[in-house]
Amino acid sequence: MASKSINLKFDLNAAFEDMAEQFRGLNFNEPGQWPLLPKLAAFFVTVVAVCVMSWFLVLADAQSVLDGERGREPTLKEDYRNKLAQAVNLPELRKQKSQVEEYVTQLEKQLPGKAEMDALLSDINQAGLGRGLQFELFRPGQVVVKDFYAEQPISLRVSGRYHDIGAFAADVSNLSRIVTLHNLVVLAPTGKDANSSNLSMEATARTYRYLDANEVMEQKKTAAKSKTGAKK
Repeated sequence: MASKSINLKFDLNAAFEDMAEQFRGLNFNEPGQWPLLPKLAAFFVTVVAVCVMSWFLVLADAQSVLDGERGREPTLKEDYRNKLAQAVNLPELRKQKSQVEEYVTQLEKQLPGKAEMDALLSDINQAGLGRGLQFELFRPGQVVVKDFYAEQPISLRVSGRYHDIGAFAADVSNLSRIVTLHNLVVLAPTGKDANSSNLSMEATARTYRYLDANEVMEQKKTAAKSKTGAKK
């Protein structure tokens, strides 16, 4: 048993010595002449080097892209849930859209056209005269063109009894076209009319109309020029 152990130890030492001998005196200019073991070692070193370089040059960027996509995953899931909810409620949303469009159409009908403004101004005047009020001032102001409509202010000053003035304000609000009263000031009589039962009311009535095709086109051109100027 002792002789077998000694022989085994001797063989291993010889093997290691032979392996070490193959790495001695290698000519790096002629690797093709190397023994088998150095060739295999060089092959494995090259494979490891290529793998490491591939990781840093290729896979690292791919990992960054992957991490970025993983970061977007919660946002995409939330977007998907929102769109899914919209898809489920699509019939109801279409119904609501139709109702809103119908409501907008009704509101547009309450806005006079450019040609109807004179008739509307006459209606306001008649509303005051019908209540027995005396117009001391009825002066239409400059038309202000907005994005989708035009607004015309009218400076008013009327005099009459308290209840008649209140009824006039109610009549104006109930006109078929939209008219609003702003900056109302009711004044008691002064001076020689101090004992009179009549009051004076000053206000600004505002009427609104929709824009005609030419005005809409002009507004679009103005908006486009404004955007171009802002970019510059």
